[in-house]
Amino acid sequence: MAEPARPPHTVGLLGGGVIGGGWAARFLLHGTDVKLYDPQPGAERRVIELVANARRAYAALTLAPRPAEGRLSMVATPQEAVTGVELVQESTPERVELKRSLFAELDRVADPTVIFASSTSGLLPSRLAVGMERPQRLTVAHPFNPVYLLPLVELCAGEHTEPDTTARAAAIYRSVGMAPLIVRKEIDGFVADRLLEALWREALWLVNDDIATVEEIDDAIRLGGGLRWAFMGSFLTYRIAGGEAGMRHFMAQFGPALKWPWTKLMDVPDLDEELLQKLVEQSDAQADGLTVHELERIRDDCLVSVLQALRERGVGAGEVLRRHERALFDMPAGPANDGGVDMSRPLELHRAQVLPEWIDYNGHTHESRYLQVFGDASDALLRLAGVDAAYLAGHGSYFTVESHICHLSAASADQRLLVQSQVLAADDKRLHVFHSLVRTDDGELLATAEQMLLHVSAGDGRAGPAADPVRGAIRAIADAHASLPAPERAGRRVGIPR
Repeated sequence: MAEPARPPHTVGLLGGGVIGGGWAARFLLHGTDVKLYDPQPGAERRVIELVANARRAYAALTLAPRPAEGRLSMVATPQEAVTGVELVQESTPERVELKRSLFAELDRVADPTVIFASSTSGLLPSRLAVGMERPQRLTVAHPFNPVYLLPLVELCAGEHTEPDTTARAAAIYRSVGMAPLIVRKEIDGFVADRLLEALWREALWLVNDDIATVEEIDDAIRLGGGLRWAFMGSFLTYRIAGGEAGMRHFMAQFGPALKWPWTKLMDVPDLDEELLQKLVEQSDAQADGLTVHELERIRDDCLVSVLQALRERGVGAGEVLRRHERALFDMPAGPANDGGVDMSRPLELHRAQVLPEWIDYNGHTHESRYLQVFGDASDALLRLAGVDAAYLAGHGSYFTVESHICHLSAASADQRLLVQSQVLAADDKRLHVFHSLVRTDDGELLATAEQMLLHVSAGDGRAGPAADPVRGAIRAIADAHASLPAPERAGRRVGIPR
C-alpha cells in the first residue's frame, strides 16, 4: 500500500446528515478544514454533536498524536462548498435526479482539479455523471456508518472516470485513516452492500416464516460468524474450515449444499473447474504462505482482542464474557493459609500477556498498562485472602491509596508476564505490598510497584478495620513474608538528590 498523502487542507461537503456529518468529523479531527452545505434546519447543531462523539471516540481509540482540529464552516450555497477545496464529498438523499443536477451544476464552478465523490450506497457513478462537463473527475466513495470510525470506503469509477481520479481519491482517504476498496467493475450496490443485502434478505425470510426472531438472528451473527468476520472475512474463514487441504477440500465438502433447496437465495454460479481453481488460487494468495495452524493462531488471538473490546462495552459476546468473568470473581475464595499456596516466598498470583492494544507508538507497552497489571496482581492477592462477593457486600474491600512504579525494561507485544507479590506489612486497616513484574521467557525484571492499600468499610465508605477471615488471612501472609529479605527498591522515592 502506498504511503498516505497529507490530509487535504480543505474539503467541501454536500449534506450534513449521519453520513455527511461523519465525513465532517473524520476530516476535522485529522486537521482538515470543512465547508459544509446543508439547508436543513438544525444541521449545524447535529454536525457539532456528531463531531463531539467522534472526538470522544478517538480519545479512546488511539494514543497517537493528532493534528490540531480543522475549522468547520457552514456555507449558504452549494457553490460556496465547492470553491477553494481539494475534494467535494456529496452525501445527499439517494435520488438520482438530485445528485445528478448537483454534480452537473457544481462541475462548472469548482476548480478543474477538484475531485467529486458521492457517498451513494448503490447508484452507478456513470448515471450520476450525466450532464457533467468533466465526468472524468467523478467517483463513488461509499463509506460505512459511523464514518469517523469504520475505515472501509468503496471506490467505484464510472465509465468516464480517469484512473488518476481514483488514485488521488484513495490517497486522500488513506490520509485520514481509511482503507479504500477499489471496486473492479461498475456494479449496482458495489461489494459490501451486495453481501449485506444477501444476508438481509435471508434474515427477513427467517422472520417472515416465524423461524427466528430478530433478536435471535442478531445473536446468530454477533455471537457466531460475526466475530470471525470482524477480522477474517468469509473466504479465509472457509479456507481454514477446509483444514490442511484448504479451499478445494472445503468446496468439495460444502459446495454441493449451495444447490440444496433450503435457502431463499438459489441463484449461485456453477462450481466448474475454472471457478474452483480461481477460488483455490485466490484463497492461497490471501493466506500469504501461512499454514492452517498459523492462521488458527491469528484467528484465536484476534478473537481474544475482539471479545475483550466487546466486553468493555458489555454488548453481544462481550456481555457473555463479562457475566462469566463476574461469576468467576464471585466464586468463594479460600483462605490464604489453607496450605494451597507457598507462603515462604513471594506469591505468584497473576500472569498476563502483552496485548497488541497495550503497545504505544514506540512499540513498547504503555506505562498505564504496568499499573493495570500491578492492580490485577493486588486484586489476586485480595481474592486469595478471601475478598469475594459476599465480603464485598457485607464488609467492604481494600483500595489503593498510593503507588510507586519503577520502570526498568520494556515489554513488547505478545510477551508473557508474571507478577511476584510480597507483603511488607499489614495491620487492621493497611496493607503494604511490593510487586515485581518479570518476563516469563527469560526472568528479566521489567518493573516494580510499591503500593499502600487501605480497607474501606461497605457501610459508610470510610476507612475501617478488615473483618475476619480476611483480616486473619492478610496477617498470616504478612507473618509468613516477614522473614523474607526486603526488596532492593522498597521505600524508594522520586527526586533528585540535593
